[in-house]
Amino acid sequence: MKHSPLSLALAAALTALAGCATPPSNPTAEVNLVALNDLHGNLEATRFTYAGVGDTAPRTVMAGGIDTLAGALAQWRREDGELLLVGAGDMVGASPALSAMWADEPTIAALDMLGLAVTSAGNHEFDGGRKELLRQQHGGCDSPRPEKACRYEARFGGAKFGYLAANVVDAQSGKTILPAYRILEAKGVKIAFIGTVLKGTTDVVAASGIAGLRFGDEADAVNRLLPELRAQGVGAFVVLIHEGGRTESEYNKQYCDNLEGDLVPVVQRLDPAIRLVISGHSHKGYLCKVGNTVVTQAQMGGHMLSRIRLVVDKATGNIVDVGARNVVIEQGAFPAEPKAAAYLAALRERSNRELARPVARIAVPAVTRGGDNADESALGNLVADAALMAGRPFGAQIGFMNRGGIRQNLETGAGNVVSKGQALATLPFGNTLVVMDLAGAQIRTLLEQQWVADKVKVRGLLQVSEGFTYKYDARKPEGARVSDISVGGVPLDDNAMYRVAANNFLAEGNDAFPEFAKGTNRAETGIPDFDSLTAYLVRREREGKPAGQAPAQPRIQRIQ
Repeated sequence: MKHSPLSLALAAALTALAGCATPPSNPTAEVNLVALNDLHGNLEATRFTYAGVGDTAPRTVMAGGIDTLAGALAQWRREDGELLLVGAGDMVGASPALSAMWADEPTIAALDMLGLAVTSAGNHEFDGGRKELLRQQHGGCDSPRPEKACRYEARFGGAKFGYLAANVVDAQSGKTILPAYRILEAKGVKIAFIGTVLKGTTDVVAASGIAGLRFGDEADAVNRLLPELRAQGVGAFVVLIHEGGRTESEYNKQYCDNLEGDLVPVVQRLDPAIRLVISGHSHKGYLCKVGNTVVTQAQMGGHMLSRIRLVVDKATGNIVDVGARNVVIEQGAFPAEPKAAAYLAALRERSNRELARPVARIAVPAVTRGGDNADESALGNLVADAALMAGRPFGAQIGFMNRGGIRQNLETGAGNVVSKGQALATLPFGNTLVVMDLAGAQIRTLLEQQWVADKVKVRGLLQVSEGFTYKYDARKPEGARVSDISVGGVPLDDNAMYRVAANNFLAEGNDAFPEFAKGTNRAETGIPDFDSLTAYLVRREREGKPAGQAPAQPRIQRIQ
């Protein structure tokens, strides 16, 4: 069959047009996130033991450190220049001395260096109260820790990243004290990051610092924001929550379905449009699913980072798929980023001169928080004894200490000598001692409160000072478990008054010990618990009886 010149020309033109046609655009966008939680001011690498899927035995490595974290992020940003780094709280607080001695200002600067965009506030961000949290965000030197604030640099400008807390409101105004969310854009799509802190923050921080604040339900705070966000054209939502869970699954299992803990009912009540929850607080590494929602956590201390991929429908703005994996940030696996490494070296050099100062020699290479007797520890005894000694000029007869306030073992250097930095790592919170009157009956009630709502499993028993002993039987009903209480070898008199020393956190009734708040004739000593500890170590060495040995007889005796 013959074709006319006109038909041939038309066919050629149509073929050419077909070759120039624009291929259909990708209907989705892939957004890469990296998540960090519970850094706790760990600017240096620390020892980390872990086992993943398929591992036959745990591995122990040095992991974290801002130099290595920055190196990993630099590598991943070369793969995706629009990568977003986000956090789930407790970036500061309960920090090693390298950060704590400078009011955590070096950690704020390091997080800015890492390119952190936003993070939820954690309970430890409230350790210094509302005032200090807002100073960390906005800068300035007016701090409840004047001996530490603006000492590393004369001017502290505050964080460039944003703290979020959708469920923390001023009781008088009803307004949040921090932004509830921040909308970020990557790959042409908008993503709303909504931040919350555990509603139980009131139980774990000093009441005086958060007076006038309400910590509301996390799920309610998140869900009520979605209409407002949708009105701004946002369809992708990520929750950054400082509340955690636990699982027997490995840190890198994709995806566990056995997550437990306080976080789970919160996630179950979230709007189904929320496909990703980045969590913290429980210091666990996991990648789990609760219903259709992926829930991640990257352990703590910078040991891990969570790498997360969001697939977003460009037309609707909704998240249609989530992928996640946890990566151990082992030293040597990523080259140290030069700027971060130089910052860390300068910080070490300046800090170590002060932190290396010897305090006292003790009896053993280390005094530990744990031990065969889970009810008390050698270090718990030591810290309670130190509180009692510091409180004696105010009439103290008994010293109490909460286990959660003892952050690390008391380590030593050569010759079993404790340095200032090692002592500060043990008691980093900057609490001060309060001495008060409590009746014998109140002390009995206080001891019984250790088992209320089974909280003893989480917080452990109070640590008690020399000369104070008691027995307990956990098989008996709540409120009737304690017996044979003795002070200085004399049975407790319910009607007598006793002088009790405790840190201000406990003295205000925190950690679910409301009986402490009922103490009268209070002496606000102003003595930091760190100072009481170092003074006690020095005194024991001078007396020729170095501290650190466990008592011959337990102070707390469990009746089996």
